[in-house]
Amino acid sequence: MNRMSPTILAEVAILAAMITILGAIKIPSLLPGLEFQLSAPLAVAICAAFGFKKYIIAGILSSSIGLILGTHNLLNVAIAMQFRLIVGLVLALGGRRLLFIMISGPIASFIARITLSMFIGKAALALVLAALPGMIFTMIGAPFMTKLLMKIQILRGVPSIQSREH
Repeated sequence: MNRMSPTILAEVAILAAMITILGAIKIPSLLPGLEFQLSAPLAVAICAAFGFKKYIIAGILSSSIGLILGTHNLLNVAIAMQFRLIVGLVLALGGRRLLFIMISGPIASFIARITLSMFIGKAALALVLAALPGMIFTMIGAPFMTKLLMKIQILRGVPSIQSREH
């Protein structure tokens, strides 16, 4: 395996910390248990701006931190990893165009809610409906966060992934 430079190592650590911190901040809901993590649009943006490899490593580190701190259990981590893999798959298949940045998070949330319903034996429709405000927030927020992360890379002198692909 290739060695990571100190710069890349620090970058991945910062991305993991950002996912962890925003994962702890929830959008409140009128009903208990229907809160939505702010990390979803950030996760999409990280995948789009930094690429899948950095995104998945940062996600694994974030999940590990959650397990160590006791803020997550194995079910939380499994659902989060499924979300991450689906976001990566949607962006890999559709490219990092605006439409796919917008829909990757909601698609991943939808599939994760269906999986969760099968695991816990609860109504899938209720879980999906509860996630709708967060899906809409992710659809709107991910493009803005992606643009911001890409600008940060440009200011750092790192060409964006989109310019490296063409």
